[in-house]
Amino acid sequence: MLEKQLTGHRVDRSICAWFWEQSISQPDSFKVLPVIASPTHYLFQIVREGITFLACTQVEMPPLMGIEFLCRVADVLSDYLGGLNEDVIKDNFVIVYELLDEMIDNGFPLTTEPNILRDMIAPPNIVSKMLSVVTGNTSNVSDTLPGATSSCVPWRTTQLKHANNDVYVNLVEEMDTIINSDGVLVKCEIFGVVEVNSHLSGIPDLTLSFANPSILNDVQFHPCVRFRPWESEQILSFVPPDGLFKLMSYRVKKLKNTPIYVKPQMSSESGTCRLSVMVGIRNDPGKAVDSLAVQFQLPHGVSSANLTANHGTVDILADKTCSWSIGRIPKDKTPQMSGTLVLEEGMEQLNVKPTFQVDFKIMGVALSGLKINKLDLKNLPTPAHKGFRAQTEAGQYEVRS
Repeated sequence: MLEKQLTGHRVDRSICAWFWEQSISQPDSFKVLPVIASPTHYLFQIVREGITFLACTQVEMPPLMGIEFLCRVADVLSDYLGGLNEDVIKDNFVIVYELLDEMIDNGFPLTTEPNILRDMIAPPNIVSKMLSVVTGNTSNVSDTLPGATSSCVPWRTTQLKHANNDVYVNLVEEMDTIINSDGVLVKCEIFGVVEVNSHLSGIPDLTLSFANPSILNDVQFHPCVRFRPWESEQILSFVPPDGLFKLMSYRVKKLKNTPIYVKPQMSSESGTCRLSVMVGIRNDPGKAVDSLAVQFQLPHGVSSANLTANHGTVDILADKTCSWSIGRIPKDKTPQMSGTLVLEEGMEQLNVKPTFQVDFKIMGVALSGLKINKLDLKNLPTPAHKGFRAQTEAGQYEVRS
């Protein structure tokens, strides 16, 4: 456990013992609660990559501030350390504590912008680790304060210069879908992110507009976005951070079509169950469907399975997960997986039917229908190159049998 006391009033570690006792006794329902009322404190929690981030308070405060700060801490650590897992955090205890010292002061969020933090605290690398061993100096904190801390755009490093000016906008979408056992589309919506990779000199001013912004719901913005132009004209006006960042996220609801179909058929008799699954293109997205895969958990009561496919490979893992890797759908045949599931002795038929999880990736298209109209750049010393890209992949894509 990594602990950081952020105020003068010390919080007793017994609150962590109470939290873990509650988490172990009711694991499923407890982990989805972002705010928890303990006998002595209010707790805020998020879980990222199996790591729990926990904060506590004894005074009234906006709960979203606590949750958002924990999300910022997780994002910064993932960015600094190249991922989140127990081993990485153990190997970089010093940097984690240094980041927490800069990100919060006396219980209040202070510096949470990655660009400023990188100027304050050098990210870990082999050279810095070797120098710390040789010199005995384990601190990564800079002796000078970054100029951006006093700037009106604290997310951007001052006096940036690039030999080549370029900016790329990427629409990254995930499709969440539920199809019931009758093949009826119950839910289909898109969660999307607008990513911007900016390498521009000076303090550029960008304006991004969409051809159909009215389809967007639940929008969230990076702090660099000016809210008034979006509210009045639904355009994004901003001074970008340097490098890759998430400009905004959005949701598009109540879509009527899915790019592929998955048709499972099952029949049970005399202790065996016949299974057949067909996959194909339902609505051609205009681009190739890649990395297509279907997974399902073998139901309780299945002792063994013999499944084959006319395209791709079928693997049954030790935890009774069946994975069918299809890749790209061929043009000359429809991919099909079929075979038998052998039931345990005494069972005549399956009582519970499996739910199929579908994965895919489509490059070059945003299935939400969102289209970028134009990107205008101002305050640049030289002309810049602009690029646009889109991709859609499966999120929680479920087909029930």
